[in-house]
Amino acid sequence: MHAARTVCGRALLRTIMGAMPKPGRKTAAPPASEKLAPVKRRKAVPYEFVLDALFHLPIESRSMFGCLALYVGDKIVLMLREKHTQTEDNGVWLATTKEHHQSLCHEFPHMRSIQLLGKEVTGWQVLPADAPDFESAALRACELIVARDPRIGKIPKSRRR
Repeated sequence: MHAARTVCGRALLRTIMGAMPKPGRKTAAPPASEKLAPVKRRKAVPYEFVLDALFHLPIESRSMFGCLALYVGDKIVLMLREKHTQTEDNGVWLATTKEHHQSLCHEFPHMRSIQLLGKEVTGWQVLPADAPDFESAALRACELIVARDPRIGKIPKSRRR
């Protein structure tokens, strides 16, 4: 029985080896129509220290409206925005709800509504990049996310069941 395995193994090896190109044999280049499209360069991640602070969570990132959205499971928790136009809303956007705004303002004194979204108050709030405490506030928000604080994060309508 051992001999049968060896013969089958050699036959399999010959089949595999026979399918491989032999050394020195030239292969034709793929036609131009089959060449890969150029790879699109990704933008640099804004405020990368936020990702570093959340490294031990199962974070999923997605591009959204030219920003980088961060999810923990089904919940969107943050968006990172750094654009050259309308810079007043650059920073870390917190996904929250209106009922949590007041308590979060105690944690983040420079937090405010996002101006791009209009005059109506929404659940989204921004920790502005131009605030004097921006980095420490963003890191504090990361601490709250790691601690699973219910004030930060919401399940988007498209992901609700």
